[in-house]
Amino acid sequence: MEKEDRILQAATRRQFFGRCGVSLGQIALASLLTDGKMFGASAKPENPMAPKPPHFPPKVKNIIYLFMAGGPSQLELFDYKPKLQEYDRQVAPESIMKGKRFAFMDTFTKSPPKLLGTRREFQRHGKSGLYVSDLLPNISRVADDIALISGIATDNFNHAPAKCFINTGSIRFGRPSLGSWVTYGIGSESQDLPGFVVIQSGPRGPRGGAGLWSSGFLPTAYQGVPFRSGGDPILDLSSPPGVPESSQHEILDAIRDVNLTKQSQTGDPEIATRIAAYEMAYRMQTSGPELIDFSKETRKTLDMYGAEPGKATFANNCLLARRLVERGVRFVQLYHTDWDHHGDLGQPLEQVCHEIDRPTAALISDLKERGLLENTLVIWGGEFGRTPMGQGDLDKKDAKVGRNHHIDAYSMFMAGGGIAPGQRIGETDDLGFSPVVDRTHVHDIQATILHLLGLDHKKLTFAHQGRQFRLTDVEGQVIQKLLA
Repeated sequence: MEKEDRILQAATRRQFFGRCGVSLGQIALASLLTDGKMFGASAKPENPMAPKPPHFPPKVKNIIYLFMAGGPSQLELFDYKPKLQEYDRQVAPESIMKGKRFAFMDTFTKSPPKLLGTRREFQRHGKSGLYVSDLLPNISRVADDIALISGIATDNFNHAPAKCFINTGSIRFGRPSLGSWVTYGIGSESQDLPGFVVIQSGPRGPRGGAGLWSSGFLPTAYQGVPFRSGGDPILDLSSPPGVPESSQHEILDAIRDVNLTKQSQTGDPEIATRIAAYEMAYRMQTSGPELIDFSKETRKTLDMYGAEPGKATFANNCLLARRLVERGVRFVQLYHTDWDHHGDLGQPLEQVCHEIDRPTAALISDLKERGLLENTLVIWGGEFGRTPMGQGDLDKKDAKVGRNHHIDAYSMFMAGGGIAPGQRIGETDDLGFSPVVDRTHVHDIQATILHLLGLDHKKLTFAHQGRQFRLTDVEGQVIQKLLA
């Protein structure tokens, strides 16, 4: 029986080394190279996430992108339209509807669509006089710190393709996401955490899922890493019981040596990604738990955000985002779902606004107080907006009504370094249907974000399938009026 065991063990070892395509001598050589004993430190494997110089001096170093998945209604939040109130419940002019396509077209073809005025109160706020509705009382208090962009157009009126478009520059999945392009272009300053982190809140994940933070055809080192706001940031991060640190370190060293040898033979960049992932996971066993430990945050800070340690809330995620950029993480994206209000602009909209209003304002104020806002760009917005026409029985008194998807004129806002705050860029017509001044396209938003990081969107390219690809495809202009 013992003889059979020895034969089996020997065969297993032979199979292992045979599949790796290495010999014991090659492993020893790789170990020398890794330790820098033969050719010095330059022989160490390149870290794909190491900081890289931008094309020109940047205005910011980090991004926090607050993505409101589902399509927030700009007409209930930022785009104040007294004329729409005046024509409430009247049939929409044929001139604005002609040739237009919408999601759920049958709701607009069974009977003539009617205009819907908002039930929300709008007031001017701050020295800038920006209009913000009563749904966002906390964001209204930081009106002078934000720049509102109105009249933004996108290319698709369905959720998943529209989310894909603003995140990757294409309505088809498979392209690199914005965070992937950024970390590919300039890497990350964090040594112990991923350069691109994704955190989610709300009743479900966003339509499109992991494709929204995929690295596409870029090396997988640049894909977004989903984090949790409670427990281990990543599942299975902690070592299993009975596995000492020394034993784990030896195993990782052996795997690293084998991977290095294979990389020297093939030149496959994915092997460098694999090595970096193992090493990052090992370091995160220490940095991860410390990251989500809010015990060192003051009660004042927790109350400002409305954070409750251990819970998976948008408030906790905003505080976590601040802690991530403090630690050098380049790109943090927070997804908050449940903004798709076709049938009720009442309590459901009030609820989701309540969930994000206080934490969003707190994040901007907290970054500002700590001197981090000047190096951080905060972005707030969704994949498209909402129509001036209502959905539901607008003739029935007290009926619940909503709005359809609208891709021609929605709103986003930004705050942070390089942004001229306290202004509104772009204007829409009296009904909020189309832009009439400074029309902005999603590719312009993407080009501007890259510009603020010191990246020229026309030069940040990657060769794939015989041509050079970029985030903005063949379009995009930097929004000059937005810049400080």
